[in-house]
Order: sequence, then structure tokens, then C-alpha cells
Amino acid sequence: MDKTYQPNAIETSWYQTWEQNNYFAPQGSGESYTIALPPPNVTGSLHMGHGFNNSIMDALIRFRRMQGRNTLWQPGTDHAGIATQMVVERQLGAQGVSRHDLGRDKFLDKVWEWKEESGGNITRQIRRLGSSVDWSRERFTMDEGLSNAVKEAFVRLHDDGLIYRGKRLVNWDPTLHTAISDLEVENHDETGSLWHLRYPLADGEKTAEGKDHLIVATTRPETMLGDTAVAVNPDDERYQALIGKYIDLPLVGRRIPIVGDDYCDPEFGTGCVKITPAHDFNDYEVGKRHAMPLINILDKDAAILASAQIFNIGGSLNTDLDASLPAAYAGLDRFEARKRIVADLEAADLLEKIEPHALKVPKGDRSGVVIEPWLTDQWYVSTKPLAEQAIAAVEDGRIQFVPKQYENMYFSWMRDIQDWCISRQLWWGHRIPAWYDESGQVYVGRDEAEVRAKHNLGDAPLRQDEDVLDTWFSSGLWTFSTLGWPEQTDALKTFHPTDVLVTGFDIIFFWVARMIMLTMHLMKHDDGTAQIPFKTVYVHGLVRDGQGQKMSKSKGNVLDPLDIIDGIDLESLVSKRTSGMMQPKLADKIEKQTRAEFPDGIAAYGTDALRFTNCSLASTGRDIKFDMGRVEGYRNFCNKIWNAARYVMMQCEDKDNGVDGSEVELTLADRWIISQLQRTEAEVTRQLDQFRFDLAATALYEFIWNQYCDWYLELSKPVLWDENAPAERQRGTRRTLVRVLEVALRLAHPFMPFITEEIWQRIAPMAGKAGPTIMLQPWPVANEERIDAAAEGDIEWLKALILGVRNIRGEMNVAPGKELELLLRKAGSEDQRRLTENDTFLKKLAKLSSIRVLAEGEEAPLSATALVGELEVLVPMAGLIDKTAELARLDKEIVRLEGEVKRIGGKLSNAGFVDKAPPAVIDKERAKLSDAEKALVQLSEQRTHIASL
Repeated sequence: MDKTYQPNAIETSWYQTWEQNNYFAPQGSGESYTIALPPPNVTGSLHMGHGFNNSIMDALIRFRRMQGRNTLWQPGTDHAGIATQMVVERQLGAQGVSRHDLGRDKFLDKVWEWKEESGGNITRQIRRLGSSVDWSRERFTMDEGLSNAVKEAFVRLHDDGLIYRGKRLVNWDPTLHTAISDLEVENHDETGSLWHLRYPLADGEKTAEGKDHLIVATTRPETMLGDTAVAVNPDDERYQALIGKYIDLPLVGRRIPIVGDDYCDPEFGTGCVKITPAHDFNDYEVGKRHAMPLINILDKDAAILASAQIFNIGGSLNTDLDASLPAAYAGLDRFEARKRIVADLEAADLLEKIEPHALKVPKGDRSGVVIEPWLTDQWYVSTKPLAEQAIAAVEDGRIQFVPKQYENMYFSWMRDIQDWCISRQLWWGHRIPAWYDESGQVYVGRDEAEVRAKHNLGDAPLRQDEDVLDTWFSSGLWTFSTLGWPEQTDALKTFHPTDVLVTGFDIIFFWVARMIMLTMHLMKHDDGTAQIPFKTVYVHGLVRDGQGQKMSKSKGNVLDPLDIIDGIDLESLVSKRTSGMMQPKLADKIEKQTRAEFPDGIAAYGTDALRFTNCSLASTGRDIKFDMGRVEGYRNFCNKIWNAARYVMMQCEDKDNGVDGSEVELTLADRWIISQLQRTEAEVTRQLDQFRFDLAATALYEFIWNQYCDWYLELSKPVLWDENAPAERQRGTRRTLVRVLEVALRLAHPFMPFITEEIWQRIAPMAGKAGPTIMLQPWPVANEERIDAAAEGDIEWLKALILGVRNIRGEMNVAPGKELELLLRKAGSEDQRRLTENDTFLKKLAKLSSIRVLAEGEEAPLSATALVGELEVLVPMAGLIDKTAELARLDKEIVRLEGEVKRIGGKLSNAGFVDKAPPAVIDKERAKLSDAEKALVQLSEQRTHIASL
């Protein structure tokens, strides 16, 4: 092994070996275990969120694979309708060409070309994260198989009466000319205006105050051209008498009614609200309740129409109302029309006042333009019937959320669910399988031939619907369409339902809920009952920067996971700083660290350090505050493992390690570390079973760093370096050294696959293990019979005594190599036994020349002291330290203990704590208080003794 750990030297080659040997394919003999990779957009590149959830998913897959489960991690990418189309349109625009210049077919050819050239970037990055997905099964939401699945799902849902076409309000992007989902709308806090407009009462009516008009407050005066009513609260005494009366709509002259509706807040504005059902989602609901017409005044560019489009609730054309609009506004952009309308109202003395007003402005996340609620013909899924069984699946525990509180978010959305608009006015995507004849009659089928045959249409002219489906529709079929549905493939029968979905909380409704609804309707067990898509939804938080801020390019705090893994050269660092993609403070910190630690100018931490960081931060349900300091710390952890392995190899390579059945003798340290290993195996397994990746990582780190590396390796040296030690004892220690490391590598493999594979290949033969790869080795299982409480107690005593001596050395500035005389006072029989049995360990590890127990009543020389339980540890001060320094040290420790006694005592005297805390916790606190009080008494006595010398 190289002297230093270099992740770049091992990671890429190992991944290629795994993939080439098909180790990621299902091959376990046990029950299936499946995770479907949430398909990243083919347009993009990995961000920290991808890095985080890939770390979690791969830890689960490798864990279950090693347990013998028949594991499948299904990979794939999403065609990402709007995002991908925009990328290609921008490329064409740079050449002075639009998609309309090319036409639909040629434009789609360009998109496919771009996908082939650039779409592999995301899969390259997934590989770099060490993700053990089965690449032989990689799918794309627009490949032939998934496209067939989408058509099949659409037709079945339509035949079942769950898909329909209707005219309703949607989020309309006037630049992209398409409906978009709520997820693609960003609400921006802005300061706008609240216009107070005078609406004249018709037929000479007067308000209770004798006025001939009502004042309505609105943030969108331009939509008044489409008003169909003014609403007041039915309990508002100011306006009760006017309900059922009429308004003469200014500038238009249309007569509209005054209606009573609870939607109106009497405290907001004047308590009067203009109702524009075709241009506001809330107004649309009011309009439905009062059977109002829908008056659309805008075209697809959000400009004023010359003549309004008027529909009834339900979408039928309304020919009873006058559709004319003021000619002065025809063709004006909505915001220009707003200025003109306000000016005309002011000129007519119909503008009461204008007030500043804080409001949320909806903008498209890609186009950046203000989104318009717009009335269009769209395809919808009727979701309420689908939601019922999807809610039941979570209520009865067939699907469980981790953490459980996210069930409440799920239920809240699902119990108030609205029908889902699934059509998009794009060219890139799954084209809707519907055809129209010349009369506008629509026919749904898997293809045109099926439509003609099913409806006896012969050679009648047909045109296919121009729209494509919402990307969430195809991804909603992800868990089963990727396994071959609608064909009943062996993969579908084996791996569905899947086991775990790992996702962020922000798409519980947009993706998770829709997958549950669609799967339960389309997928059935042999007995006809509904299948679920997954058994567990593990919900993680948002990955934020070290200060808790959301990562964004505008803030300059974005971290690219591949920059962390493979390093960022200083030239790229400067580029990111000057472009604003990285905060100067963050860039300066990375540059300083890079120049100090990496002479080639690239700070590469490796995949394993990043993955272990991600797992250590994965506390359930909380946002993840990502700190580069943690990555650095876990790179040091990798170094620690690497150096420990080098020591083990030096001690065990080409030696008799007792793995062939030869006689061995286990020392106390051997029995202790084996016992600790059993506890660690059980703890890591338990925490992974419960999705507590943070606690599993902590248990593993504690064992490897603190127990194995810091203590056991040191405890092995007195045995292995003693030429007079019995051969069977040395064999026992070598066997323990290598076998414990081999098991620890298997425990760590799901978190850190590369370094564990590299070391395991070298260590395994010495431990008597064989196999082509660690990833197919069995998961360690704890053996309770090998837990040795007596050995653990003895070693903890030994560690405490050695640490006591080391603390005295440090506090008194005694050289580490200087041998010390050690005196012990108040040594009980158990202390005497442990002292006798571990004399060699103590002298070697604590650098002691002698150890002597003081006789009862024997006066000790002036000494520095430490406590191990009731045992007093004394290091004579003669020639080493001064009395003043030791008294100062004792004073400091006494103050600390006094604070501890006060703190614990206060807690135990708090009735609220004692009444609510579990008995075991209270007992533990009482024991801690007793120990602190005893130690305080002993140290006070020691201080008095030393002060008197």
C-alpha cells in the first residue's frame, strides 16, 4: 500500500471493475430489495442534493446486498420537458433559428441529438459518486418502452373515466406559451400597489352611506375588463341590502351582479372584491359557486384581446353576453394595459386612491416572467377517486413515511386535492395519444390505427393532439414502467413493489403522491388488490450551506459535489469567485486550504469522505447544514483507516495469523476489541434498519477511530513487539488485528465503498477470507456470546488509568517519553487484580518505570493526582513539577466538579424533569451526581494534603 491515502488513485479504477464484472446486477438469493433512483433531469448536472440522496440510497443498497437480499437499484433519467426544450431553443436562438423555423419533427431531431451528446453527463457523475446502480437496466423517460407505458396508462385512465379534457384556469407562462405546474412557479415577495376603484351602482341604488358607488380594492386593475361580479361578505351589514343588485362595470359598460360570498374578508380593503373568474384562481372558485360566466380577456402572450372569449362554468361557449372590449386596449400587453386603464379611470374620477401593498408575485422558474392564471383547454386527471386509496395505504401502514411527521403533510395535500392538469403546450415530451376529426370530436387510443379501428373511422381525416404530457405524469409511473410494464415481466414480478423511495420533502405531493395514486390504480396483485409503489418513503431535508442558507448561484454558495471529490484547480476557483458562483469568503478559504495542503493546486477529498459526511448529517427530517470542515474531518478518518491498515499489514503479512485453526491465546485487549465489535455490528445494523444514517455513522466512527485505532492498535504492540511473548499469544493478537479490521471494513463499506474495497483486497487473505469483491461479502452479524463484559470493564479501567497519567503529563508539561514512577492509593481488590494482570500494558502505554500501591496509612510524597473511580493515581512531583502548578490544576478540576454537582442537582430537583423523564434516565443522572460528589470530596482532600506540604 502507498504510504499516503490518495482517493483519486483508487476510486475510478474500482468503479470500472465493479461495473465491468456486473456486480451491481441483482444476484442475491434472498428476498428482493429495490430502490428506484429518482430520475435526475437529463439537462443538468449533479448538485449537493443529488450527492446527498445518492449517498443514502447507495448505503441502503450495499447494506441489503451484503445481507444477501436480491437487490436492484434501478437507474434512469428524466426528459425534463420544459427545461430540455429551453436549452435547445437557446442553442438555436444563438444561431438565429427558432423551433418554428425548423418545424416539430426537425426540432425534435435536434433535441435528441443534444440529449445524446450531453445527456451522459449526469450518469458520469452518478458513477463518480460510487452509486452501485444496475446500469444494464438504465432507462430514460422518453425511451420506447417507457413511452409505450405512458400511452397505456393514459388510455386506461381515460377508459376508466379518470382523464378528461376541460376548459379551466392554469398557470400560464406567456413567454414559453405553456401551462406549468405549481412546482415550476416561484412566489416573489414584492412591493406593489393596491388600487381603490369606484364601481358605479346601477339603477340609482345607493349604499347605506348614501353613495352611488362601491369601492373595490385590487392589485390587478387590468383584469377588470373580465369582471363578472362584485362580491361582499353576506354578514357585512354595510352591503347586505345590495346583494342581488347590480354594478355598471366602468370602461366596459357591462352590468354585473353584487353577490354575497364568505370568500370576502370585511377587514380587507373596503370589504368589496371584484370577481374575475377567468383570471384568478380564487375568483374561479367563487364563480363556480355562483354559476358566473368566465370572461377571458387575454391572449397567449398575455395581451388584451379585441373581443373577449366567454364561457360557461364547465367550458361551453357562452353566446348570450356581449363579448366586445374597449378598442383602445386591444393588443396591449397586460402591464401596459394596466397603466392605460388606471389613467382612464382617474380621468373619469373613478380612482379613489392608490396604496403601497406587499404581495407575492408568481413567476416562472425558467422564464422569469409573471405567470398568468389563464383559461385554456387542457387534459386533466380526476384525482379525488385516486386519492382515496392512496390515503388509505398510508393510514393503514402499507406505506410508511420516515420521519413519520411527513404523513401529515401528505394527508393535508391529499384530502384537499384538485384535479391535475397533465397537458403542456410543448413539442418535447410524450405527445398526448388523442386524435380529432374535422368536427372536433376527440378519440383516445394507443395509436392512430387503434383509434380508427375502434371507432370505425376508415380514412376520415384525423389530427393528433399537439400537446405533450406533464413530465410528472411519466415519472409518476417510474417504479413499474422501468421494470417493463405493461408487459408482466419477470423483473416486474420480482422487484415490484419497490422497498424505499429516498426524496426531498418538497416533492411529496408533486411526485410521491402521484406515484402512489397512479401505481395503485394501474398495478394489481394476483388477487386483484392494489399494489403500492414503495413500502417506505425516506424524506430528507434541503441541503444548505454551512450558515444554513439555501444554496443558489445568486448567493454564490453553491458547492459542486464533484469539485469536492476530485478537487478544483485554482484557476477554476478564481473563475467561480469572479463569476459570482462562489462567495469570495468561501473561495478564499478553499484556496488557502488548497495551497497549504495540496501542492498540485487541487484539493481532492475523494468520494468516500463526501459520502461519509452526507451520512453523518442525515438526521431524520431536518435540513442538512453542509460544512466543508466535516468533509475535511472525514478525509482524516479515511487517512486513519489507511494508516491502521498499513500497520496491520506490517504486523500480519506473510505471517501465521492463526486463521487456519492453529492454537491461539487471546489477550484481554483481544477479548475487549472483539466484544466491542459485536456491539458495533449490532448498533450499526439497528440504526440502518431505522434509517438513522447519522447514528450508524457515529457508531462506526467511534469504533474504528477511538476503539480500534487509538486503543487496540496500541494495546497490540506490547504483545507483538515482545520477543519473549508466547507464539500462540502473538498469533491470537495478529488474528484479532486482521479479523477485526476485515469486519470493520465490511461494516464501513456501504458508507465508504472505495477505500474499504482497496484495503479489503489486501487484508482479506490474511484474515482467511476469499472473494472477488467486498461488496458481495456477507454483512457482519453480532454474536452475543462474544460480548465480554468483564474484559470491557478491565479495559475501561486500564484506559482511565492511562488517560489519568497522560493528563498529568500534559498539564504538567512532562515529556511524553520520560518514564514516570506511579503510586496508587485506595486500591481495592479489583484494582489490585487488574494491576497485576495488566502491568505490562500499563508500563508500555503510560511510559512508567514502576507502579506501586501505597500501604494503608503510608504518606505519599508531593504528587500530581488523578482519579479512576475511587482509586487515586499519583505521580510524584519531585524533579517533575511544582507545587503551585498542581494546586492550580486541582482548583480548576474542583471548580468543574462543583459546577457538575450543581447542574445535575438542579435537574434532579426539578419536578418537571423527574415527573416526565424515564426511570432509567433519572437513575443515570443520580449515579452521575454520586460519582461527581465522591470525586469532589477526594480532590478536596488531596488539595488540602498538598497545600500542607
